[in-house]
Amino acid sequence: MQEQDKPGAAGAGKAWSGRFAEPLDALTQRFNASVSFDQRLAEFDIRGSLAHARMLGRCGLIPAKDVGDIERGMATILEEVRAGTFPWSIEREDVHFNIEHRLTELVGDAGKRLHTARSRNDQVATDIRLWLRHEIDGLLALLRELRATFLAQAEIHAGVLMPGFTHLQVAQPVTFGHHLLAYFEMFSRDAERFADARRRVNRLPLGASALAGTSYPIDRESVARELGFDGVAENSLDAVSDRDFAIEFLAAASICQMHVSRLSEELVIWMSPRFGFVDIADRFCTGSSIMPQKKNPDVPELMRGKTGRVYGALVTLLTVMKGQPLAYNKDNQEDKEPLFDAVDTLRDVLRLLAQMLPAVTPRPERMREALTQGFATATDLADYLVRKGLPFRDAHEAVARAVRAAEAAGKDLAELTLAELRAFSPLVGDDVHAVLTPEGSVASRRHIGGTAPEAVARAVARGRERLAAEG
Repeated sequence: MQEQDKPGAAGAGKAWSGRFAEPLDALTQRFNASVSFDQRLAEFDIRGSLAHARMLGRCGLIPAKDVGDIERGMATILEEVRAGTFPWSIEREDVHFNIEHRLTELVGDAGKRLHTARSRNDQVATDIRLWLRHEIDGLLALLRELRATFLAQAEIHAGVLMPGFTHLQVAQPVTFGHHLLAYFEMFSRDAERFADARRRVNRLPLGASALAGTSYPIDRESVARELGFDGVAENSLDAVSDRDFAIEFLAAASICQMHVSRLSEELVIWMSPRFGFVDIADRFCTGSSIMPQKKNPDVPELMRGKTGRVYGALVTLLTVMKGQPLAYNKDNQEDKEPLFDAVDTLRDVLRLLAQMLPAVTPRPERMREALTQGFATATDLADYLVRKGLPFRDAHEAVARAVRAAEAAGKDLAELTLAELRAFSPLVGDDVHAVLTPEGSVASRRHIGGTAPEAVARAVARGRERLAAEG
């Protein structure tokens, strides 16, 4: 019996054990192991290993029979993983050693030959890219569903008047449909960012081996084609140590989650009795353990709160990478948990938001009431005077004085008489009150990007064309 195979030796089933003269400390073993969380990469590890094995066979580096045995063994392992019966072991550290050990149990020496011309360094980098590419595709599908929901709701509410705000102060009248389309644009940019980041995720590291490439005559391009990569990572040092693609994804995820948080904040504010702009269906709210009257917007609040998790994942990975010399370092094991958590969080949030949005019911009477409280049509009056020939700065000054007088009288601008309005400018005519209504205000903004109901309808149509073009 060789020394590394004796009970209590460093070997004890570890692929790297021959170098060591004492067993791994139990605490170190737990600290070092990643199988508790990286086992979610199992199916992607199997896919990468199968492509690698087939390439080894094509290049004459392992016999065809070994390739067949590896394929047969991996099929069994895949069934076990999916059935939840795979025998995961912390002693075998990670998903890669666990699968390789089980493969060797099933097919013997063929399993031991699988690792020819590769390292765990390029193996894990490949697995993460395969997994993240898959998750990006899933997030893009969710964003597509969410954006379609925004379009549908914007179309329904294209004519619902509400205040537009700046500094959380009433600014100008807008429509609720127009407000929803702002989020359609935000999440459309998120989809663009994820799609663009996917291009840099989709490069194959496999073949870089530990850091310097391999002396075996391998065919990396054929592996890339089989696995659906756009090409290979060009530098072996960079291939095994790069996590830019994950950081870029997390940056895009953070921006997307920020958009979720902005909408959540508005829903929380709007549902408050002080605003009362919307109601959210009971199934997305909770009550109080002590106050029986409460209906709390817990789902938007929690979506807002989860933003910190996604931001934290980005900062974590930036910090993990900031001090690493080339090439691979064990620090990189810390990339997976924050990345996994960010994907899980964003996936759940986007799915839930798409379900909740149609359950947000606007209250037009409260929105209309708020429009009477902040002189929302003041800009319309200034524009009216400009069209009559008054320079804009003079018009601005005249309307500011009118607002001050209306405020002192406890009136809205629309409630001032023609004579009162003419006191601020002789250019005011009999047609002035037509521009001082919220309906007149929004109707005048018919251009592309404007808030008029007809502009909203056209924007919805264009949005649907964009979604159709994306396939």
